[in-house]
Amino acid sequence: MHPAKSVIFFTTASGAGYGLMVWLAMAKLLNLLPLQPLFACVAFGLAFILIIGGLLSSTFHLGHPERAWRAMSQWQSSWLSREGLAAVLSFAPMGLLALYWLWPEQALLAQISGPMAWGSIIMALLTVFFTAMIYASLKTIPAWHSRMTVMAYLVLSLMSGAMLMALLTMLWGYDGAGLFAIIALVFILFGLGVKLLYWARLAGKKAVSTAGSATGLADFGAVTLVESPHSTDNYLLEEMGFKIARKHAAKLRKIAVLLGFLTPILLLSLAIMLENSSLQIVLLFAGVMLGGIGLVVERWLFFAEAKHVVTLYYGEHAI
Repeated sequence: MHPAKSVIFFTTASGAGYGLMVWLAMAKLLNLLPLQPLFACVAFGLAFILIIGGLLSSTFHLGHPERAWRAMSQWQSSWLSREGLAAVLSFAPMGLLALYWLWPEQALLAQISGPMAWGSIIMALLTVFFTAMIYASLKTIPAWHSRMTVMAYLVLSLMSGAMLMALLTMLWGYDGAGLFAIIALVFILFGLGVKLLYWARLAGKKAVSTAGSATGLADFGAVTLVESPHSTDNYLLEEMGFKIARKHAAKLRKIAVLLGFLTPILLLSLAIMLENSSLQIVLLFAGVMLGGIGLVVERWLFFAEAKHVVTLYYGEHAI
């Protein structure tokens, strides 16, 4: 599949934003952090910027972005519609939770803060789940049609959100910073395991379709392409016929693992062991930045390595 930059940014940025929102809501429910307005402005502001920026960027891949709102009307049958609807509805509990953190002395906001925190967690995870199901539901792309796709999206969202939470709490010098660094470390390890299993499954997956089964000519022997159906590239080839060399994919996987997982594990481990807050902040910031780059590479590979069954009509032998 063609790795569209807008969709890559959407899935990584919004995933991190929703992950950060989950940990902010969890911190409220467990009373892990003091309710300081400046921290709320920065933390919730960052989460909303990532979420909204990602959602807006996803519309750039549409042929008619101005009609994006119509997609939400098909929520009964479309995962894309459910995702859009959940994304819009999630702003209600998340916005009210942010207001409570800014004005904790407001009686009404204090009364509903608990339900709004739970609502923020549920809606954030639900939106990420719906995003993952857009891809996991596609039987025409065997690489995506797996529970591993959903698990990867959820785990990587919580992982990147925990890394941001650890950095922010360390910047403010909160006692809970170490706890969030440990949580981030656990989810990085979990995320690495999920991605390694996903790639192992991809390598060992048996072909479910062949050129013979696609054309109905399998009984007559091996089916090969004599001549391309088109003299020039068309939409199908540009969007669904993207190919990446195996050696390049292997190299990019190593980069994704190194930057997205191993380096953050090392940097967060050092930050947890050290007592110098300034150095801890530098290490966490480096971990967040390098981890973000690694996740972008991982998400680019997620799209680039996926093959659509329609390519069987354009020379692919088996998928």
